[in-house]
Amino acid sequence: MSGSLFAPENGPWAEPLSAGTVLLHGWACADDAALCAAVETVLRQSPPRGMVTPGGQAMSVATSSCGDWGWVSDRRGYRYSAVDPDSGQPWPAMPDALRTLARGAAAEAGFAGFDPDACLINCYLPGARMGLHQDKDERDFAAPIVSVSLGLPAVFLLGGMRRGDPSARIQLLHGDVLVWGGPDRMRFHGVRPVQPGSHPLLGERRINLTFRKAR
Repeated sequence: MSGSLFAPENGPWAEPLSAGTVLLHGWACADDAALCAAVETVLRQSPPRGMVTPGGQAMSVATSSCGDWGWVSDRRGYRYSAVDPDSGQPWPAMPDALRTLARGAAAEAGFAGFDPDACLINCYLPGARMGLHQDKDERDFAAPIVSVSLGLPAVFLLGGMRRGDPSARIQLLHGDVLVWGGPDRMRFHGVRPVQPGSHPLLGERRINLTFRKAR
């Protein structure tokens, strides 16, 4: 840890959760309006859409992407694609504000040099959830995962290396950034159903930005 974060009563603060996982409380709050505006610009270019798993199950979370690569799921499987399958065009470029946030958060958590080439934008309405899974479609497992929470709060499930391992429940609020990598890179994780509510910037939504090094 760099020691640059303020004490809890004065601003954002870092909470190490394990050897490779750090929760940066309130890290994104200072620039949240600019971040939300950047996200909305991306979503106007590449609207979020419901996807299906390879088994044909509809996902409750609507998804889009920005950067060099976007994550897609359909009957053919989970994978990264250089183009948005809905438009046939490249994904929107990753806004500088998002890239800067991801790099800074990774460095603060002990993963200096992180340079994401993909940002998944997951849009949760009340009731939407994400089942336990591993992020394993990337080629570079040496890079961490940087997950930014905006809008409605959510309960994040952080499991172990096996699906059946116990999961810790972590409350994620607007502006929180969770970073995991190193020995924790392949931990199972998910999100409990989002509860109804409203946020001043995003209304009745939770938006999760997940930055990755896909290639």
